[in-house]
Amino acid sequence: MRLIALITLLLLAACTGKPSFDDAPLSNRALNLEEFFEGDLVAYGQFQDVFGTVRRRFEVQIDGTWDGKTLTLVEDFIYEDQSTEQRIWTLTKTGDQTWQGTAPGVIGTATGTEQGDTFNWGYTIDLPVPDGTMRVTFDDWMWLLSDDRLLNIAYMKRFGIDIGQVVITFEKQ
Repeated sequence: MRLIALITLLLLAACTGKPSFDDAPLSNRALNLEEFFEGDLVAYGQFQDVFGTVRRRFEVQIDGTWDGKTLTLVEDFIYEDQSTEQRIWTLTKTGDQTWQGTAPGVIGTATGTEQGDTFNWGYTIDLPVPDGTMRVTFDDWMWLLSDDRLLNIAYMKRFGIDIGQVVITFEKQ
């Protein structure tokens, strides 16, 4: 009986709504990734499992540089348990509104699209976790809330099943 309840819950969780570029725009802002992420930023976030339980919180110091074609983001994570991690993203603008990127642990190439105040970014990564690594797929959605603030909700899957989400706010310094 528990197995049936768990399967039903997982199927319902997989059916939850997610953002889309078809959603009506809520602002007339235009997100420009290379502009927003150039310079020093700080981000605050947390991971919530599929049941809504907060499992991990973190702060990220970010140093972004743009050379006219490549955006490099050096991200220094500090988790609530005081563990640390550094991830360095190298993003390349491939069109007026399209991007590709790589970072250590990312499987293949991440791809993304900007549209209005929104950016959608997808990738698979071997994510460091306290007892090793876990391969997950991210469907990141970012919205420019103001000139100096960006909201990011990243939907996570493992083996094609929703496992939770990461909610992050980025602030320009």
